[in-house]
Amino acid sequence: MENFVFQNKTKIIFGRGTESSVGEETAAFAKKVLLHYGSGSVKKSGLYDRVTASLKKAGVEFVELGGAKPNPRLDLVKEGIELCRKHGIKFLLAIGGGSAIDSAKAMAVGVPYSGDVWDFYCGKAVPKEALDVGTVLTIPAAGSESSPSSVVTNADGGLKRGLTCELIRPVLSILNPELTFTLPAYQTACGAADIMAHIMERYFTTTKNADFTDRLCEATMKTIIHNVPECLRNPQNYDARAEVMWAGCVAHNDLLGTGRNQDWASHQIEHELSGMYDVAHGAGLAVIFPAWMKHVYKSNVNRFVQFASRVWNIEIDFHNQEKTALAGIAALESFFVSIGMPVRLKDMDIGDDKLEEMADKCTGRNGSVTVGGFVPLHHKDILEILKLAR
Repeated sequence: MENFVFQNKTKIIFGRGTESSVGEETAAFAKKVLLHYGSGSVKKSGLYDRVTASLKKAGVEFVELGGAKPNPRLDLVKEGIELCRKHGIKFLLAIGGGSAIDSAKAMAVGVPYSGDVWDFYCGKAVPKEALDVGTVLTIPAAGSESSPSSVVTNADGGLKRGLTCELIRPVLSILNPELTFTLPAYQTACGAADIMAHIMERYFTTTKNADFTDRLCEATMKTIIHNVPECLRNPQNYDARAEVMWAGCVAHNDLLGTGRNQDWASHQIEHELSGMYDVAHGAGLAVIFPAWMKHVYKSNVNRFVQFASRVWNIEIDFHNQEKTALAGIAALESFFVSIGMPVRLKDMDIGDDKLEEMADKCTGRNGSVTVGGFVPLHHKDILEILKLAR
């Protein structure tokens, strides 16, 4: 196990009806906030009315900015930054899933910064200060409600880039599983694929003797595997929804990565995919992750055998461990298919005409950048993975 520092400042308020406490919780930080959310669903469901009523009761003023979309857009972030500056806002409250939360985080670092907020996402600058962020989660997926990460898409060039910084970890997050009852099946499944990917990026490690976090990762994956099909069969099963919501939060709050190196190659490859084609992030990961596995499994067959045995309950063939490893990868693909996820680029009507361009963007113009901590991947590796995903 490697040395590590673990800190997580997010106050989690979990359970039925907890959104009614948002006003009181927010008032402890600010008396005026930017309320950021996505499409009309937050209003149709009545959640908007409950949140704003709670804010008003607590004496918290708010300025609104709707319009958050999947693969959150830089132009909306900049609009939010200007609104915060205009109204003297020091706290951002996001209602929704990862898109609204990631946009709010980007605004949080952009408001006090004199330059272009995109500087933080393309690596030109590091945030020195940020506004506080709170969330009311409606989609278990990104884990952004308790993570220090944010991903934003710049339409200029179709670039999707991430920022990881402790300053943007939310100070509070309200998680009510009831708010997920009306999620479309596809969004529920995309969320599950995203959660699984967050765990697997940490699980596939070269660190030795990290069995405790191995077991935590395996338990969290098995929780998703067991409960997501029930969420799809019975969308109003509170217990199943609660398991998925909490697992999604824990999957990306940094606990599962303690004491071990991590990979993140699949996420970086998928960012090029969704940056160019605007596909749902979870769906893109369902395509990329098995392809990545097929490309790298021989570098550490034992790790993939453990994945097959402990996560998918596949009996180990000690005479042919490669067969067991491949069976684990096939089980992951079958799970994704069973919940309605694509597992090939063609399933999303994406051809192979831009594979080279995606590999170029992932590894830099001259191919000098490698990605991944489990196996460092070069341009030719990225291209091969994308071909395996066709």
